[in-house]
Amino acid sequence: MTLPVALSGTDVIGQAKTGTGKTLGFGLPLLERVVVPVDVEAGRAKPEDLTDTPQALVVVPTRELCTQVTNDLLTAGKVRNVRVLAIYGGRSYEPQVEALKKGVDVVVGTPGRLLDLAGQRKLNLSKVKALVLDEADEMLDLGFLPDVEKIIQLLPAKRQTMLFSATMPGAVIGLARRYMSQPTHIRATAPDDQGATVANITQRVFRAHSMDKPEMVARILQAEGRGLAMIFCRTKRTAADIADQLSRRGFASGAVHGDLGQGAREQALRAFRNGKVDVLVCTDVAARGIDVEGVTHVINYQSPEDEKTYLHRIGRTGRAGASGTAVTLVDWDDIPRWQLINKALDLGFSDPVETYSTSPHLFEELGIPAGTKGVLPRAERTRAGLAAEEIEDLGEPGGRGRSGRAKKEEVPARTRPPRQRRRTRGGSALDETAGTAAESVEPAASGPSDAPGQSDADEGAAPRTPRRRRRTRATATAEVPETTAAPAEPAADETAPEPAKPRRRRTRSTAAKVVAADAPVTETAAAETAADETAAEPAKPRRRRTRAKAVAQPES
Repeated sequence: MTLPVALSGTDVIGQAKTGTGKTLGFGLPLLERVVVPVDVEAGRAKPEDLTDTPQALVVVPTRELCTQVTNDLLTAGKVRNVRVLAIYGGRSYEPQVEALKKGVDVVVGTPGRLLDLAGQRKLNLSKVKALVLDEADEMLDLGFLPDVEKIIQLLPAKRQTMLFSATMPGAVIGLARRYMSQPTHIRATAPDDQGATVANITQRVFRAHSMDKPEMVARILQAEGRGLAMIFCRTKRTAADIADQLSRRGFASGAVHGDLGQGAREQALRAFRNGKVDVLVCTDVAARGIDVEGVTHVINYQSPEDEKTYLHRIGRTGRAGASGTAVTLVDWDDIPRWQLINKALDLGFSDPVETYSTSPHLFEELGIPAGTKGVLPRAERTRAGLAAEEIEDLGEPGGRGRSGRAKKEEVPARTRPPRQRRRTRGGSALDETAGTAAESVEPAASGPSDAPGQSDADEGAAPRTPRRRRRTRATATAEVPETTAAPAEPAADETAPEPAKPRRRRTRSTAAKVVAADAPVTETAAAETAADETAAEPAKPRRRRTRAKAVAQPES
């Protein structure tokens, strides 16, 4: 339905259920609009129409969808040798810039990296003939709308614009018409397919307790005929935790969520597509457009936010005419949210049945063999596991592309530099600083400052910087008569204030002893000191007062 309208150059709004082939619905018209050297050789185009700048642009919301659309377009344009480039975050800039310099026909990218390269003048969008917004309802949502508007401003005014998505609310259609010129709205549904969901998907909804959910999931994964399975969680932490629990239970599981580096996310998806991992635990980042063959079961570990998210989640199974099973585990706290989803989609599961991992109806409805436990038997552990898929170094910013073990093996251990110590007077002098030390100490060494007992051999060595010593009160008192020739009375006056500022752990009695031993004290000063001691005695501890009296009796 879309191909004849899109090939004519008309703007299109395409809406169809998940798994019905929307990628080629816009991919084939894009590849036909692009001019390549084969067209010039066949006479369908002129040589001046060839260019190395992008002629078509596809904007997608997630990195995983970007790689998938790029691979589909490369497969479809292989005969005509159309150059398609994926531009998204998490990778290094250099390979993408190199590919742009060589020449590109179609660019598939996420909004953030597209704006980065366009701002650096590495990406020229002035020759774009067609623009496609895949998963348009997500692209025009609150988070992506400013970036999408900036990208559209960089494009020529005369172009073809196409919007494709499985869900297209009326408000989004009204917003999309601002960027389109007389669009044709095409909604494709099968005559016998009623409702918003795909008819060949069997849906089961259970009310489950959060502590029993891991056991339930482990038993559901052992159902008969189960192929690949995808488990959706609302939070990144829950996705990582469930992936670890399943791996401990014996399942070959991988995780895809925002806390992982791009290399680890692509490693998990490659292992899932190659069959090395049969259980993929992911957040809603993988709910949009991911197409993997052989997915038979989708488990909503946590209730989705809204009905659009629910449709995209369960749409990972039952694709291209196949059948699948979708199981939703609703916690008691999520019942109001689930009832809104059920009412919007008219599913008929307004009151889910209370279910536990031992409930008989769980085994009957999902085809789980009787006696199945929450641990996979060792005889059935035939998958290679996530470790069998090599992780690719994408050169992502921050270096999160490789595991920590690989980093430790490649980067040599850093040797710690020797600790810089400040040398004291007792340390040996450096030969390099001998001349500098001699010059700095020469004025001080010219006087009679030779230490007593210094040998003649030491005279030729570089003089050392004199060591700073702490002056105690006793040395300060002893140095006063040597430096200044002062009478005894000023010396007594200088030592008189000392009892007012005693040294630590020194009583007034010991201070008086030092004064009496170092300098003559007059009778008046002794009387004042005794009076001060008597006045200060009641405030002191009992033991100190007893010692002061014992010392004062012999002196009197």
